Amino acid sequence: MRKRMSKYLICLVGASMLAIAGCSEAEPDSTAEMAQSGPISTNEAATDAEVGTSPELAPIAQNLPQLAYAYAFAFRLAGEEIGPLQRRHADLCEQQGPASCQVLGMSKTGEDADEVIGQLQLAVATRHARAFGALIEKEAADSEAEQLSAEITTEEMSKQIVDTEAHLRARTELRDRLMEVLRTRRGSVEELVAAERSVAEVNAEIDQARSWLKEMQGRVAYSKVTVRYESGTPVTNDFLRPVMGAVGSLGSILGFVVAALILLGAILGPVAALVWLGKRLGRKAEAA
Repeated sequence: MRKRMSKYLICLVGASMLAIAGCSEAEPDSTAEMAQSGPISTNEAATDAEVGTSPELAPIAQNLPQLAYAYAFAFRLAGEEIGPLQRRHADLCEQQGPASCQVLGMSKTGEDADEVIGQLQLAVATRHARAFGALIEKEAADSEAEQLSAEITTEEMSKQIVDTEAHLRARTELRDRLMEVLRTRRGSVEELVAAERSVAEVNAEIDQARSWLKEMQGRVAYSKVTVRYESGTPVTNDFLRPVMGAVGSLGSILGFVVAALILLGAILGPVAALVWLGKRLGRKAEAA
């Protein structure tokens, strides 16, 4: 009986020692896992904090200037060729379509071939205006017209457009407040009547501001193109330019020569007559 009890105690003590040893071996592993997992979670939290707190730079809004362009071309060619060239330029505009080009006006005055003047006014989409100007110049060159000038002018419309939009917003807000007063019927009869009159005046201002804004936006979207035609013989060759200039001035030179001869004749004629008369009277006196 005592032997059995001693064996049992030995086994119990051995099992206890093994359990203690197993726990002591397991604790470093769990500590190592916590040591490893601890820094990772800390870094992740720090990274998340940095990402969350880093502000994003918002792009700076840039407003492009609102420019109204105006193009002007002038050509010189024979009087009988002005009408056909003018119509070809108008046809070029119509071929672009009404969204790109519109004919605003066309005129031609003068019956004499040397005194014909024509003008063509167009509204061309600003994004196509320069390319259309090149088409006008090419068509004129094909007609052997001499280009006298080509100009591009601009007008800054940004401030006018911004001011008109602000005025329109202010008038619209005032109109809404007055309409609210009329809708709720707050106030006396005199106040309601005055509010109705104010609404009518504000509506007139709103309509006018909208008209101005639409006109300015149209000037920015569509460029004005003016083509002027003058009669005359175009000079297309550098060699012939001085020759044509000399021929043109020959008439003036001959006119000056004839005028000088007439003047000399008017002065010397009476003098020569008096000399001849004196000589003749002298001969008669000698003969007597």
